[in-house]
Amino acid sequence: MGGAFLAAAVLARVGGRIGLPTIPLFILAGILLGPHTPGIVLVADPHDLEMLSALGLVLLLFYLGLEFHLDDLKTGGRKMALAGGAYLALNVGAGLVFGFATGWGTSEALVLAGVLGISSSAIVTKVLVDLGRIGNGETKPILGIIVVEDIFLALYLAALQPILSGADSLASAAGDAGKAFGFLLLLAVAARWGTRLIGKLIHTKDDELLVISFLGVAVFVAGVSEWFGVADAIGAFMVGLMLGSTSSGDRIRTLVHPLRDAFGAIFFFAFGLSIDPGDLPGVLVPVLIAVAVTLVMNVAAGLVAARLYGFGPQPAANISTTLLARGEFALILATMAAGAGLNPQLSPFIAGYVLVLAVLGPLAAGRSEWLARLLPGGPEEPPGGGGALSSPASERV
Repeated sequence: MGGAFLAAAVLARVGGRIGLPTIPLFILAGILLGPHTPGIVLVADPHDLEMLSALGLVLLLFYLGLEFHLDDLKTGGRKMALAGGAYLALNVGAGLVFGFATGWGTSEALVLAGVLGISSSAIVTKVLVDLGRIGNGETKPILGIIVVEDIFLALYLAALQPILSGADSLASAAGDAGKAFGFLLLLAVAARWGTRLIGKLIHTKDDELLVISFLGVAVFVAGVSEWFGVADAIGAFMVGLMLGSTSSGDRIRTLVHPLRDAFGAIFFFAFGLSIDPGDLPGVLVPVLIAVAVTLVMNVAAGLVAARLYGFGPQPAANISTTLLARGEFALILATMAAGAGLNPQLSPFIAGYVLVLAVLGPLAAGRSEWLARLLPGGPEEPPGGGGALSSPASERV
């Protein structure tokens, strides 16, 4: 584990000198020092870092929830739902068409719909933090789209599981989906009406006790969420949403930073461990086609979201490029597909597709002005570079 931290740090320092984002470098460290490449093998079994990797994802999404204010969710719910629905319709729809076009099978097409359709919440969060865009106006639709994606994800996984396991019972699928939706509704009710009580329970002047408290709550709710068939990420997000609105919110944001950064690096390193470069040449052509399809759909979705919020070309480009990366969810689907005995080309395809977009996404987000020059003109940005989610967030950034 120490070697993983050091390798990620060294590569990130080198990349920082030439202007590269940290995410693809953390992933590269995992590839180079994992079991699938010659030379030093720090971690022979990627599952050895599974719990630390899961903790990294939980903390990344917990932080995202802290920055996403309840007032924004209440006042902009309709626009967020429309932007998120448009994003899913374009990307999941294109993924389904692409899946059938490969000729690998119906189950494979349903898996590919999710792979091509859902952004990486972890990478999106890290990009927003690294680029200092948490307070930008276009970050509001980005976070809204992620929330809609995570809700869709919970229902999608519940519906997909019986198909991959060979079950033909609609009642079973409906029951799993209902259980997931019920738990999501419970979290939403707690976030809406339980914030004051939760704030009193977690409040303490001692930083040590506060860290233990918010970390325990975030990880516990994430684990319970998974048990109910809801992605652990959305559980952590909802906890962050609740705690961010309490009197301890600002202190929690400060205290969680080093934990988020350290375990987030391990998450991306573990992601790299799972990739076998030797499997990639055989699926190179479909990977490149899928990447091109995703680029086109993301630009279209970014334009739709920008139009809904009255933004111009630059915020539209920021939305399109920030949501481009695919990651943890696609890898979960790859694992499920392998366990279900689906087409053997599916797993290396997903690994290659995710790797390309995990590298391309942060790079494109950092240079989004290139895309903005190509987009059609529109309303001017609101004053201050697109506005801000709230004054406190802008001041923190």
